[in-house]
Amino acid sequence: MTPRDTMVIDRAGLDRLVDTLREHGYRVIGPQLRGGAIVLDELDSGAQLPAGWGVQTAPGRYRVYRRDDVAVFAHSAGPGSWKQFLHPPHRKVWETGPDLTPEPADETPARLAFLGVRGCDFAALSILGRVLGGDTAPFVIAVNCTEPGGVCFCVSMGTGPGVSPGYDLALTERIDGAGHRFLVDVGSDTGARILAEVTARPADAAQIAAAQEEVTAAAGRMGRAMPEIDLRTLIRDSRESPHWQDVASRCLTCANCTMVCPTCFCTTTEDVTDLTGEHAERWERWASCFEPDFSYLHGGAVRQSGASRYRQWLSHKLSTWYDQFGSSGCVGCGRCIAWCPAGIDLTAEVARLAQLAEGTGGAHR
Repeated sequence: MTPRDTMVIDRAGLDRLVDTLREHGYRVIGPQLRGGAIVLDELDSGAQLPAGWGVQTAPGRYRVYRRDDVAVFAHSAGPGSWKQFLHPPHRKVWETGPDLTPEPADETPARLAFLGVRGCDFAALSILGRVLGGDTAPFVIAVNCTEPGGVCFCVSMGTGPGVSPGYDLALTERIDGAGHRFLVDVGSDTGARILAEVTARPADAAQIAAAQEEVTAAAGRMGRAMPEIDLRTLIRDSRESPHWQDVASRCLTCANCTMVCPTCFCTTTEDVTDLTGEHAERWERWASCFEPDFSYLHGGAVRQSGASRYRQWLSHKLSTWYDQFGSSGCVGCGRCIAWCPAGIDLTAEVARLAQLAEGTGGAHR
């Protein structure tokens, strides 16, 4: 078995794949049902995967529901992303005792295996890799998406529904009269070695074509789309658009969108001490450009209005991110839409900016 081979495993084979990774010392992270949502957490076995569960998403809405089959990957993005395992929400940087000598926190990296990474999230992992750096890369078992959600717009961002190369293994789930199975594309030598310990058979041409057709069909069922326009230039030239105030009249500046975004990476630090004053710690936690204190400088916040904070977030995500990292910071997963309590849809807001720019012969300045 070599990279570029396509194999087939059954449902028991998927469970065996999880067991094999654990036997090789990986901490396997995958989707599971908890608290009315599909979340990402460590798997003890494949039995914890959310078999038979799907999700319904819309602006400000996320609901799980029982499916008529036992598919384990037929759900779109949940509230959590893979970012939390590579860029923790809260981590200790150092601690010190009475001698005031700082001791760095023990950060021995775990061997991680991510199971069920969709095209949008795989793109997010690549973006985070450029942002954060580091040498630790997880073993990635990606999933080609065949059932996009109501807020997904990965096609218009060029990130899905199929997964780009770079994974170790990529699955396409199929359930029909022939049973429940997964086509497995082998993308690396490590992936080939792991899959060799699982009962698998080569896929035939008809099976491969049918799987590809399902992924292609999913591209036509996106719930949302970004307007076909140069987003980088539009956002830059719309800096003084009155539409920012319209969005601000609805935005709660709660920062939900940045917390669920798989690429937002901003942090702040906090120093804490015990009551004796003999032990202190410095912690890093996620922060957001929606927080008034985020732009605090020389006695005041630079961005005091909700309009300026929303503009900062969207401008960075879709425009100035290119200047820093060479790509958009948005992957089209739709989490920010589903988990916005006000139901603000960034694809609709960008479309409105485009309409205003076209209606005036150019963006507002």
